[in-house]
Amino acid sequence: MKRFLPALFMSTGFFVSCSTNSNSTASTTTAPAVKKNNPAPTVSTANKSGIRSMQKFTRTAGVATGPVRIVIDKSDFELRVYDSKGLLAAYPVVFGLKPLEDKFMQGDRKTPEGNFKIVYTKQHQLWRKMFMLDYPTKESMSRFNNRKSNGQIPANASVGNGIGIHGVEKGNDYFIDRYYNWTNGCISLKNTHIDDLALYVKSGTAVYIQK
Repeated sequence: MKRFLPALFMSTGFFVSCSTNSNSTASTTTAPAVKKNNPAPTVSTANKSGIRSMQKFTRTAGVATGPVRIVIDKSDFELRVYDSKGLLAAYPVVFGLKPLEDKFMQGDRKTPEGNFKIVYTKQHQLWRKMFMLDYPTKESMSRFNNRKSNGQIPANASVGNGIGIHGVEKGNDYFIDRYYNWTNGCISLKNTHIDDLALYVKSGTAVYIQK
């Protein structure tokens, strides 16, 4: 289990819900800022300036061989793009509250784990682009119902919806550099990276989210 340190400062802006329900209502809850301590040596580890860089590999941006799939690793705070030849690109990401925990119910601000697919992509007025996932899936509903039966969540809880992959508001790329897990359950990239990722993904692209 990775350890987290409290951040020294917080953003003064408001955050807009991306995952607790289908409404885009403003949230006045300031997201907790966490900083990763001794991050694992992944392809997006911060350089000496403290900026977490995105590394391309040996192939041209946007040119994939065969079907593309995405693996999102919550422990490494990284989104990886694979095609039939292997690893194609990787990007640093952040998540919702308590990023290493699975989503239990609507409103818990956690990022769900499991197998998903992108159901649509669109431009977003706040977060550059949105790639919406098919959460809740049958797998998600099964876990949710089991947790409700076991008393892990309230009997009147809802599973939630509106989970996607998106950018940040203009000027907030530092959220990614400093591991601000600011979303309500979505996966967030820098805007230049979400633009780059758009070259690879489409409706139906497979996405696997793991701890």
